[in-house]
Amino acid sequence: MRFPIHTRLKDGTPVELVLAGADDLSAVQELHRVIIEEGTSYPHKEPFDAEGAWDYWFSDKRTVGAYVLDRGGRSDLVGMFYLKANFPGRAGKVANAGFIVAPEWRSRGLGRLLGTTMLEYAKSLGFHSVLFNLVFSENHASRRLWKKLGFVEIGSVPKAVQNDDGTFQDAIIMFRSLTQTMVVTDTHRE
Repeated sequence: MRFPIHTRLKDGTPVELVLAGADDLSAVQELHRVIIEEGTSYPHKEPFDAEGAWDYWFSDKRTVGAYVLDRGGRSDLVGMFYLKANFPGRAGKVANAGFIVAPEWRSRGLGRLLGTTMLEYAKSLGFHSVLFNLVFSENHASRRLWKKLGFVEIGSVPKAVQNDDGTFQDAIIMFRSLTQTMVVTDTHRE
C-alpha cells in the first residue's frame, strides 16, 4: 500500500492520508488532547507530553494521519490511526489499531475511510486479523462502524472503564479476520 492517498469524504471534501511521523507530533498531541477531554473513547485521563504522545502513537507502530485544507490553505489533522502487532512473536499476525477523529469531522465518512484504509494496510503488511481490546460499550457509533466493516464482538470486560461521573461501562473486544470469512458468535449484545 502506498501513501499518500488522495481521496474524498462522502460530502466531497478532499482528504489526504499520509504516513505520519515526527512532523505530525504536535498536531497529534492536540487532537488526542481533545479526545481525552471528551472521555468517551480512550482510557487516558491526562493529555500526553511529547514523549508520551510519541510512545503511544508512533513507537513500534505504523501511523496514518488524515489531513484536509482549511479555508486559509493550511493543512489540518482531522483524524488518524495507528497500526501495530497486538501480540509478539508467534501471535504477531494479529494486529491492533487505535483511531481518533476530530469531533467536528464525525458523521462525514472519515471514520469509515480510516477503518477501511487500516484493514487494507494491515492486510498488505501481512496481518491475518485485527483485534480491538478496548472498545467502550457506550461508544455506539464506533461499535456500529466496526460491525459494518465486518468486526464481531467476541467478548467483554465488565466495568473496565470508569466514566467521569464515577459510573462504569464495559469494554468490548472486537475481532475481524483478514484472511477468510469466519463464523464467529457475537457474544455481547447492546
